[in-house]
Amino acid sequence: MIALLQRVTRASVTVDGETVGAIGPGLLALIGVQRDDTPADADRLLQRLLTYRIFGDAEGRMNLNLQTVDGGLLLVSQFTLAADTASGNRPGFSTAKAPDEARELFDYLVSQARAGHPSVQTGRFGAHMQVALVNDGPVTFWLQTKSAGMPI
Repeated sequence: MIALLQRVTRASVTVDGETVGAIGPGLLALIGVQRDDTPADADRLLQRLLTYRIFGDAEGRMNLNLQTVDGGLLLVSQFTLAADTASGNRPGFSTAKAPDEARELFDYLVSQARAGHPSVQTGRFGAHMQVALVNDGPVTFWLQTKSAGMPI
């Protein structure tokens, strides 16, 4: 699984003019599900999202994680993160998991997140969404549960 993680002061997701998810300070994670991803990948990604130290401590060093600062977590499915962009002028999506299977794994990630963190919001899987955010820093990281086919 892939997460494009952004530290935010606020973020929201709107679908058809309705806000379906919003957080204050915390993390916005755009989630891509790849063809060979499993629930174990979702568990590993969630563990990293909750414990990745990207919030400043008293000296301004990135030593605190989402759980420590009690921040919000906004999870938004984004299948384009799983695109193959290695060649050509148009992305290929053969590396992305089929939509029904991706939804199942994304829903699993969300349920596990809600079980382990008090403030979790989401977008709407498969919908055309408008994502608004104020990136704090800016601080943005790419997290991936596999690198060249090997778990990390």
